[in-house]
Amino acid sequence: MSSNICAAKTAAAKPIAIEEYLIGDSAPMLLLRNMVRRVANSSASVMICGASGSGKEVVARAIHATGLRASSPYVALNCGAIPAELIESELFGHERGAFTGAQARRTGHFENAHKGTLFLDEIGDMRFDMQVKLLRVLEDGLVSRVGGNSALPVDVRIISATHQNLEQAITNGRFRQDLYFRLGVVLLHVPTLAERVEDIPQLIAHFQRGKNSAENCHFDNSAIAQLQAHDWPGNVRELRNIVERANVLFHGETIDAFGVDQLLGSTAPRMNVAPRAATLPDPVPTKPQTWDAPIDLKAQIERIELERIQTALGRADGVISEAARLLTLKRTTLIEKMRKYGVDRVVLQ
Repeated sequence: MSSNICAAKTAAAKPIAIEEYLIGDSAPMLLLRNMVRRVANSSASVMICGASGSGKEVVARAIHATGLRASSPYVALNCGAIPAELIESELFGHERGAFTGAQARRTGHFENAHKGTLFLDEIGDMRFDMQVKLLRVLEDGLVSRVGGNSALPVDVRIISATHQNLEQAITNGRFRQDLYFRLGVVLLHVPTLAERVEDIPQLIAHFQRGKNSAENCHFDNSAIAQLQAHDWPGNVRELRNIVERANVLFHGETIDAFGVDQLLGSTAPRMNVAPRAATLPDPVPTKPQTWDAPIDLKAQIERIELERIQTALGRADGVISEAARLLTLKRTTLIEKMRKYGVDRVVLQ
């Protein structure tokens, strides 16, 4: 969410409940909110890990806004968006004449965030020599502007974020282990949207809040189910874009699963099971039922469902996630159905 070279920004504190920042009541979000509440009222450094688009900066804002420093500045900097030759000046500031183009003194983000919070997004992209300087400031609490001779005391809480595997970066010599431990006093993991698809209805309502309800599109149950079956490689950011696209294309309308497929870029509707001709064979035809007696429809549906699950598991060599993909089901849903029918994937390998 930090944007470009002008990524530093401040936000006035607002008395907003943590639920307004971290949307959803899924188990992963309940755990994350509980952790945020625990760390908010401290000054410990926090490192937020998670995939791109999962909402790491939202978590950082929640920590600041619900903590002891809420009335002080919140400043954010995207370390990966600042040119290497400018990041030291962005962080620590510079004196007039310190380098070509430095026509006036400039305070850095550490000074701007004094008594507040400094959020360092994509910390894994920070160049190695700057990691040394950052570590020194964190340990000493003193900042020296580029071209300056004096050290200025700063009181700043650091929250950092990354989508990278920093432990692997340490092994590869790209990230300092001592800085990792200094920044990650508390480590928080932000779940992907695929790990909390049950939160999608609440997220949609959040994205549409404050807008003209007559202009918003509406998602019926089949549309919600289709959204929950999507794998969401772009996470919450992708869902927000889908909702905005839906409001434009389906202005004030109610959309179904086919409409969701259009929004996701598909021209053909996806069903709750994979298209028969594409991935799985047709089920074996059954003898036509006579109507001399009542038909046990539930038993027939369950038998067909069991056959499809067994076929998918066979095609997937017993790999549940692949079988779930073939059936366009969530992995957890397929596991529940396997338990219901007593299906063991080992037998099917």
